[in-house]
Amino acid sequence: MTTTTAVGWALWRARWFIWWRREDRALAVVQAALRQHPNDAQLLAYEAHLLAELQRPREALAVLARLVQVAPDGAAHWFNQGFLQERLGELDAAEASFRQALTLDERLDRAWYGLGLVLMRLGRLDEALAALRRNTELQPMSPYAWYQMARIHADRAEAEEAVRIIRHLQGFEPRVAAQLERETGLRAAQTA
Repeated sequence: MTTTTAVGWALWRARWFIWWRREDRALAVVQAALRQHPNDAQLLAYEAHLLAELQRPREALAVLARLVQVAPDGAAHWFNQGFLQERLGELDAAEASFRQALTLDERLDRAWYGLGLVLMRLGRLDEALAALRRNTELQPMSPYAWYQMARIHADRAEAEEAVRIIRHLQGFEPRVAAQLERETGLRAAQTA
């Protein structure tokens, strides 16, 4: 059996176990395949995903560190590493991972969003706004970055800018706009 066939078969079996909600068995299949093909990027990515799904983020992060060594040109791998690093509070490392993902693919909107969240947590709000703004340019109908930008403006007592964003959200995400109004105490007139 060729490497491609063996890896494909292992991934198919893992997906089958996932279908039956047996993530533990899926992980065992992937790990067995990795013993035969330790540098296969697909298997490593799948192992990291399964470990994260099984609430084992530290182990998943270790696999992702190996994955970005094996496949350093994979922007999604760097993003996934940054996502877990941010979740685990490793903010400087997460920033570096998101920036590497964006070096490889500047249109990776979720990396811009992740970078914005990390920069917010680091207190670098001007940089966070720039990253979140870039996310909204790439994903204009996604409310998440708009929400975070409005929160930053409201926290900085920049009410006009926060209201402008709330008004914008009313056009396509009225529930998020209403949530922001409740949270910030700011009111935006309904748009026609």
